[in-house]
Amino acid sequence: MSLLIPFIFCRDTCINLLKIRRMSTVAAFTESVKNGYQFKGTHVKIGKAMFDGAVTEADVFLPLKTMNRHGLIAGATGTGKTKTLQMISECLSDHSVPVLLMDIKGDLSGIAAAGSANEKLQSRAQLLGIDWQPAAYPVELMTLSDQPGVRLRATVSEFGPVLLSKILGLNDTQGGLVAMIFKYCDDNKMPLVDLKDFIKVLQFVSDEGKAELEKTYGKISTTSTGTILRKVIELQQQGADVFFGEKSFEVEDLMRINEEGKGMISVLRVTDMQDRPKLFSTFMLQLLAELYASSPEEGDLDQPKLVLFIDEAHLVFNEASDALLQQLETVIKLIRSKGIGIFFCTQNPQDIPAAILGQLGLKVQHALRAFTAADRKTIKQAAENFPETEFYDTAELLTQLGIGEAFVTLLNEKGIPTPLVHTMLCPPKSRMDVLTDAEIDSIISKSKLVRKYGEVIDLESAYEILTRKLEAAAAQEASQQAEEKPSSRKAEPKEQTIFDNPVVKQIGRTAASVITRSLLGALGLGGRTSRKKSVW
Repeated sequence: MSLLIPFIFCRDTCINLLKIRRMSTVAAFTESVKNGYQFKGTHVKIGKAMFDGAVTEADVFLPLKTMNRHGLIAGATGTGKTKTLQMISECLSDHSVPVLLMDIKGDLSGIAAAGSANEKLQSRAQLLGIDWQPAAYPVELMTLSDQPGVRLRATVSEFGPVLLSKILGLNDTQGGLVAMIFKYCDDNKMPLVDLKDFIKVLQFVSDEGKAELEKTYGKISTTSTGTILRKVIELQQQGADVFFGEKSFEVEDLMRINEEGKGMISVLRVTDMQDRPKLFSTFMLQLLAELYASSPEEGDLDQPKLVLFIDEAHLVFNEASDALLQQLETVIKLIRSKGIGIFFCTQNPQDIPAAILGQLGLKVQHALRAFTAADRKTIKQAAENFPETEFYDTAELLTQLGIGEAFVTLLNEKGIPTPLVHTMLCPPKSRMDVLTDAEIDSIISKSKLVRKYGEVIDLESAYEILTRKLEAAAAQEASQQAEEKPSSRKAEPKEQTIFDNPVVKQIGRTAASVITRSLLGALGLGGRTSRKKSVW
């Protein structure tokens, strides 16, 4: 018994030392998070820090001042990334920041309806120390197709020759021809509204109008016009006709605040775009370019003017050419100075090109699954993208994060990355499900923008002008041919008489021949042979 006493004492001492050490580590961790997530400007709570699987007292805040530095929300299916996107959108709307959500899966419309309390929500709210109350948010439902909602359209002219060439994947020679077509249309007051206008001009340039344009703008390659036409038809096959046209959408309508001071949340329902990535990337690039061109320089604002969340972001990059990716990278770099933030939501952070991934200041990484060697490699690469930390084995913990938990790091107000922290995230206050058809109809019926953009306007544009020009040219040519026709016409046959009969004519010729010979013979001039005189 006396031998066990030292052993028990040593065991208890070790346990106590471990407890003290753990408490010391937890205290150091908590202090690190509190110091790293203190912000002077407006900030919102998105969760609490976790250590060794337990929720600590350290709150994790999101500063609105750096929301224009863009961000990434990633994680495997079912880990809660869409709900994180929904929760952050609610926080922004509460602080009068308008939001645009790209709803690919169709599960974000529920933000327009209040959520319902349940045991899981109440338990999480208690752990996070928040007073969870259900709330609905002001929403505009938008569409690129014929679905109910605000129709988003843009004209070909608004794209411009450079952007259109990048979207179509043209080389420099073909891009130069597109620029020439735009110049010709500008000089001749022919608006390029939809794709049928552009196609009509292409056909005109390669046929009837080729000589006219070559006099002013230089040689035109028929091969190039054929290639461009095929590229445009390929874009049409993905349904681009519904996007190009009038009335063109005004980006200012995305930056609205309702009567209660909440930022409007525009939900663009693009559930039918999953099999048409080229059209989706075309729309995204045009929207970003339009936002950049129409928004003034703002510098460092206390909070952004607009934040875009692109769900299933890999669709933007799947069929993007190198030129298109370069254009996207340029726009993303520059648009933050306009007070606009862009957040990509995807399953795998490797879906985002490295050049763009490096521009994303906020990273919310939900759990990743390791089923194959390729998955383990992806997890290792994802872990290397985060700041180093002494409190976690990042690669190991990435596969063990629970639903609604994520690694978080962002840029503070000085542009310095905050400590990497395992966070239990706050739940959304709105419905975490889709709206019913009746609820959708109710929102659409009250929308002023639906009425504003619902009417399809078919103004006189390049198609109608060129068609009328070609018809006038054809009519003039027909008139000239009609005037030239009488001079080249054969003489009409005279009315035949008995003397026109071939038999009568032949009898007449024979009789005349006999008479002639008789007369000549009488004069001694007839005959070709000489007869010998008789010798008597």
